[in-house]
Amino acid sequence: MILETGRVLAVEPQGLWVETIQRSACGSCQAQKACGHSALAKWGASASCLWVLLDGRDADEYPVGSEVKIGVLEDVIAKSAMFVYMVPLIGMIIATVIAHHYLSSDGVTALCALCGLLVGAAFVRAVSYFIRFDSRLQPVLVDERSTVQLIEICE
Repeated sequence: MILETGRVLAVEPQGLWVETIQRSACGSCQAQKACGHSALAKWGASASCLWVLLDGRDADEYPVGSEVKIGVLEDVIAKSAMFVYMVPLIGMIIATVIAHHYLSSDGVTALCALCGLLVGAAFVRAVSYFIRFDSRLQPVLVDERSTVQLIEICE
């Protein structure tokens, strides 16, 4: 599980809005010198706002401005990255092969490759819209209660 510390921005009955500064992953990554995100993080931290489900916890335990630890499972990140990068690429390759086979113009083939890339990206966006509330893909609050649950799940 990848852990990150964040600050509570807003509290709602079903969850928290948490702002994180994305630095911890860069410190443990082996591709720091070749990564653009790592270079940008050195110039200024990039903040992101995440929705974190309370999962039956009392919202009063988390006042605005307090720090919380959240976590995301590694396999969720790996599968998501593969999906986001590979689907548009596969769409581009399929469109290129079909256009190259049936058309003789390189310009039209390049245009079809771009269209395949865009169709793949639109497909990724549509799928991500439909699965955005899937609890298996959401960040979770990490505390004593959730650590025990995670140990039970992993065993």
